[in-house]
Parts: sequence; structure tokens; C-alpha cells
Amino acid sequence: MPYIKRMLLCSAFLLVTSPSQAQQVQIQDTQTMQEIAFTEKSELDNWVIVNDTVMGGRSRARIDIEKDHLVFEGYLSLENNGGFASVRRVYNNKTWLPSNPLQIKVMGDGRQYQFRLRTNRRMDGVAYVTSFQTTKGEEQSFTFELSDFTPQFRGRLVRGMPALSFSDISQMGFMLAEKAPGNFELQVFSIAQSQMQLASNAQ
Repeated sequence: MPYIKRMLLCSAFLLVTSPSQAQQVQIQDTQTMQEIAFTEKSELDNWVIVNDTVMGGRSRARIDIEKDHLVFEGYLSLENNGGFASVRRVYNNKTWLPSNPLQIKVMGDGRQYQFRLRTNRRMDGVAYVTSFQTTKGEEQSFTFELSDFTPQFRGRLVRGMPALSFSDISQMGFMLAEKAPGNFELQVFSIAQSQMQLASNAQ
């Protein structure tokens, strides 16, 4: 191909590739996900069960990893002033960005569950709480912003707490606290957060 013709083709390519298109490609290439997945049985070691038995209740729960998802199941009892079953991830913390939304993928049993975050290592105390309603037998995705969480202690709103930042998470988990005794099962496929940051690409 003659030299002049090659130069004309290169010039035409530069004209149709705008700076905004190049920036969009760069953003897409740098997008990653921080994720808690359940592809390895060793992930189970990071989770603990905390039921109303710590207060004299009778609820039961178990957890396991089956076919690349976490199974949280058991029996919710209201006996002895009980009424909650929960599971928490307390070890091997992930690094989360301060405000990018968190997304969970689950399959439930038609009950309403809580997604709970803690910013310290204590087993008791204030948690930042949001709720999600499951549809029995249906895989669902829920996305949560910072504003979806409220600070609570034993079901009551706590005022004057610091604003939540996802980067402060020390523990996270799920709780069933409905006033409806009976069997329950929640399957958790993943907990994830996009790590994409646009600020460094802005001009």
C-alpha cells in the first residue's frame, strides 16, 4: 500500500475514535469485582452461627456450602422469648470501597431476611441493618446503597451513630427475625461490590 494512502487511512481512524470513546474503553477495562463466593469449602470457616440460644431461646440453624452456594437453614422458635437465627462472616475480611453499592444473590423460602453489617469485632452491639423479601424457589439479586441501612440494636433504631461506610465493615451476615415459627432456608450465591472508580479517569 502506498505511503500516502496508509497515512490517509490512519488519519480517518483517529477522526472516528473520539476521546470519550477511548475513555469508556479504559473504564470498562479497569472494572473489577470484590466478591465473597462459595466455590471453596474453606469459605465456611469464615462464618459463625449466632441464634437466640445466647439469650435462652430455642431456635436452631446450620450452615454448609453446597454446589457453590452457602446454605443457611434451620428452625425458628419463639419459645423462651426467642425468635431469631443468624449467620455472620467474621473472619478473613474483604476490602470494600466506601460507598459503591453492595449486591447479594440469593434464593429464599418466601420469608423476609435481614442483611446486617457491623463495623467492629464485637459479637453484640449495634448493627447496620436492611431487609429483603424473598420469593420461594426464585433466585434474586438485591442491591443496597448506604442509605438503605439503619443502625439498630435488638430491633430498635439507635440515634447518633456514625454514618456507615462500607470500607469499615468488620462483619456481615444474615438474620431471620420474623414472628413466625417454623423451618427456614436461605441460599446465598454471592456478596459483591463493583470496584470501578471513575474519578481517576475524569478530565
